[in-house]
Amino acid sequence: MTGQSSSVPVLSVRDLTVEFVTRRATLRALDAISFDIARGEVLGVVGESGAGKSVTGSAIIGLIDPPGRIAGGEVVLSGERIDNLPPEAMRRIRGKRIGMIFQDPLTSLNPLYRVGEQLVETIRTHTDLNAADARKRAIALLDEVGISAPERRIDGYPHEFSGGMRQRVVIALALCAEPEFIIADEPTTALDVSVQAQIITLIKRLCSERGTSVMLVTHDMGVIAETADRVAVMYAGRIAEIGPVRDVVKQPLHPYAKGLMGAIPSLEGDAERLVQIPGSMPRLSAIPSGCAFNPRCSRVFARCHVERPELIQVGDRKVACHLYDMPESLRGKAEIAA
Repeated sequence: MTGQSSSVPVLSVRDLTVEFVTRRATLRALDAISFDIARGEVLGVVGESGAGKSVTGSAIIGLIDPPGRIAGGEVVLSGERIDNLPPEAMRRIRGKRIGMIFQDPLTSLNPLYRVGEQLVETIRTHTDLNAADARKRAIALLDEVGISAPERRIDGYPHEFSGGMRQRVVIALALCAEPEFIIADEPTTALDVSVQAQIITLIKRLCSERGTSVMLVTHDMGVIAETADRVAVMYAGRIAEIGPVRDVVKQPLHPYAKGLMGAIPSLEGDAERLVQIPGSMPRLSAIPSGCAFNPRCSRVFARCHVERPELIQVGDRKVACHLYDMPESLRGKAEIAA
């Protein structure tokens, strides 16, 4: 945003809390999470189903439907708070300043309209371009995202494109108004591996060339390792560990992050057997007291059952684990007290 210092994060989330009110209880889907995303940075958000990844994205763009609600915290876009804006103002921000790429391209594309019509309409909604110039811009965007013969393909319908090509159209749609920030929610899950690699390369190139910031939501650690600059590992609505992707992948600190990274196959072939984390993510109605991961953790000790760990700074990352709140010499002995 013009006038903003480059040191101001494009996105700043502070103590964001999301609750779902039911007849029986109030369920907390996000529990006071905080993170920043810098200009041109890709932050990967990873975790099992139910960790809170997609809820985080929905809360940022103001799409939490009742009975869900933002119960606390704030979301700041380039220095401007946006979580408390009226719906109409938030609608203007979606698409113009925040672009969205979803897992299924057909949730973003209307099957009854030509691809070009949808791109031109979005461009004209968010810019002052006339129809002819908007069409030229749409063709340029299709070319930029790697669709061959864009002058011809622009008049095709979504069903005339392959899954990978449809996802490229969705990325072009997300770029129409040159947003400063993009949320990509499982953008490669439905694609085969070779197409996944192309989409990952495309997202990385857009970040480096355009300076766009991206929050990449996925359950696939391989995609995170290939694409992200930093990664936030989520568990039961909280951030378990956040830091540079290389560090978290190679030397994870949190026991849950270690389990996730241990499940990534190695191409070297000399790796030990893949790790499997026992058990499953707790339901929102049955999150354990203390550390939510304690029933599945091999490093659990007495404190983990009663006290919820907060994020602790360890080098250039943060980890929510009691093991790092004690001298290193005592960590190996901590389990004995369980």
